[in-house]
Amino acid sequence: MSALEIANSWPMWIACGAAVAVVVAQAVIFAISAWKAGPKVGLSKDQMKNAMKSSAITSIGPSVVILSGMLSLLITVGGPIAWMRLSMIGSVMFEAIAAGIGTNVVGVTLGTDVLTNEALGMALWTMVLCSIGWVVFATFSANRMDKIQNKLSGGDTKKLIAISTGAVIGVFGAMCGQHLSKVVNLENKALTLDKASLACLLGAVIMFVMIKVSEKFPAIKEWNLTISLLLTLVIVAFV
Repeated sequence: MSALEIANSWPMWIACGAAVAVVVAQAVIFAISAWKAGPKVGLSKDQMKNAMKSSAITSIGPSVVILSGMLSLLITVGGPIAWMRLSMIGSVMFEAIAAGIGTNVVGVTLGTDVLTNEALGMALWTMVLCSIGWVVFATFSANRMDKIQNKLSGGDTKKLIAISTGAVIGVFGAMCGQHLSKVVNLENKALTLDKASLACLLGAVIMFVMIKVSEKFPAIKEWNLTISLLLTLVIVAFV
């Protein structure tokens, strides 16, 4: 059997399906626990329903982006593996890079060369081993995060919000910055706009417009992120 035949075989679907089933079970358990905990912290049923609705709507855009990435991963390492990895981790960038690093070790360029059995194994091991750190950290630190948050913020809720917001802005700023920094070529004094840079700029412009529109039409506020992501994705795909 070829590597892709093995990657798309029924035993692989069963093995990967078992892992995805665990993720689904966790999501259901967490949702039920959160619903039961809501009234204990003073939330009404309407507030909890609105939170669930907003979360579901907001997740559509990122989910479509992940789905588009899964299609490229599906072609290179097979359907079951792409389904499992993006159901558990959800980072298209990480999975593609990790798989590519694994195959390069045995002299196979992912997406270009013919995938060998050895390269498939290396891709899988690299994806799994490189993500273990997240699982271990979350397992042993989740029940201690309250203490860490209180220590960082000194018990000040506003300060904690500022720290969290700053961290998110820093992460996305670093991701966008590495693309936007390539737009201006100082040596040639020219602008070079590739698709990644265009996506950053378009996403910012469309999101700004959506925020202004949603101020007049509050009903679409929950759709801002989804609309911005999908419009940017479609426009960049056709450029």
